Amino acid sequence: MLINMYLSAKDAAAALVISLPTLYAYVSRGMLRAHPGATPRESRYEAAAVERLAHERSRSRRPKEVARAALDFGLPVLESALTAIHAGRFFYRGRDAVSFAMRATLEETAALLWNLPTSGETSPMTPPAGDTLLARFAAGPEDESTGTWMIEPERLGAGCIAIVRRLAGCLLQQAPIAAPLHEQCAQAWNIPADHGDLLRMALVLCADHELNASSFTVRCVASTGATLHAAVVGGLAALSGPRHGNMTARVEAFWDAIDFARPEKSLRTWLTTSEDVPGFGHPLYPHGDPRASALLGSLPHGTELAKVIEQVTGRKPNLDFGLVALRRQLNLPHGTAFGLFALGRSVGWIAHALEQRATGQLIRPRAVYVGPDVVSTS
Repeated sequence: MLINMYLSAKDAAAALVISLPTLYAYVSRGMLRAHPGATPRESRYEAAAVERLAHERSRSRRPKEVARAALDFGLPVLESALTAIHAGRFFYRGRDAVSFAMRATLEETAALLWNLPTSGETSPMTPPAGDTLLARFAAGPEDESTGTWMIEPERLGAGCIAIVRRLAGCLLQQAPIAAPLHEQCAQAWNIPADHGDLLRMALVLCADHELNASSFTVRCVASTGATLHAAVVGGLAALSGPRHGNMTARVEAFWDAIDFARPEKSLRTWLTTSEDVPGFGHPLYPHGDPRASALLGSLPHGTELAKVIEQVTGRKPNLDFGLVALRRQLNLPHGTAFGLFALGRSVGWIAHALEQRATGQLIRPRAVYVGPDVVSTS
C-alpha cells in the first residue's frame, strides 16, 4: 500500500514499473494526472491514483486483455528517446519542438534526432515518374550506404540525409541540390524569401510525433533488417491513409465547401451531413495542437476560419488544418500539404528506424484468435 499522499515522478514510475517517458505519456493521455510540485519543473502524482493505475494494469495482464489493449490508442507499446508529448507540448530529445522550429532547419532537426552529422554530397537523380509521391519514391534505388552493416557516423549520416533529399526530389520532381531543403522547396515553388521561413518551420514541426501509425510501421519494417529506404517506403504507405497524413485531402475538401462570405452558415450546413470537421480535435492535445498554433500564427486566413469552427464545435485545429492553411496562403500546388508532411516526417521515420535497429529486436505482436474452432486432425 502506498502511504505517501504524493509521489515524485521517479517514485511513481517505479511503482508502475515503467520508464519516466512512459509516465509522461500516461499523463498526456489522461491516464494519470500530474500536480504542481515544489518548483515549476517538478510534478507530483497522487499516490492513490498511482496505486489504482498499477492495480488496473496488473488486472489486465491476462493474455487476451493484453493483446486487445497493446495497440489501443494512447497506450505506449515501445520505449523511445526521440519525442515526448507532455502537458500539451511536445519535445524533440528534451527540447521544446515548437521553440526549436522557430529557428532550426530540417537538417538541424535530423542531426538532433539521428545523433548523426547530416552533411554529404548530393547525388544526381533523374526525376522519377509516378502519379503519387509514394510511387515516385518507391521506384528509387536501395540505399546501401545505410545498410545494417554501416556504423561509421559520417557515412551513415550522409546516406540518411541523401534519402531525405531524394524524397524532396520526388516531391518537387527535380534533382536534389545542396541548399537547405526548405530553400529548395521555396525555389521550386517560387515562394518569396520572406515566406520561405514558413516552409522551414512547417517541415521541422512535422519531423516526428512519437509512435503514430506511420512511425510504428517504419519500426516494424526496420526491425526485420530491411534498408532505411524500405522503411521510409513503409512510412509513406501508412501516411497515405485518410486517417493519417492524407487527412489533408479531407481538409482541402472541407475548405472548398466553405463560403467565406458566410462561413458559419456553410459550416453548419457541412455539419448536417458530417459528424466532424476534418483537421480539428486531437486526442493528445485537448487544449489545442501546438503545431497548428505555431503555423496559424502567421496565416491570418486560416486563423479566421479556425476561430469560427472553434466557436461552433468547441474543437481546435490540428497539424493537418495548419498545413492546408499554409498551402492555400502561399498558393502552393494541390497536394503540397501532404508532401510537406511526408518530407518533414521522413526525418522522424529514419530516426525511429535507426533507434529500432539499435535494439536488435524483431517486432512481432501476437494475435488473439477469434475464428472458427480449431479442429484437431490427430
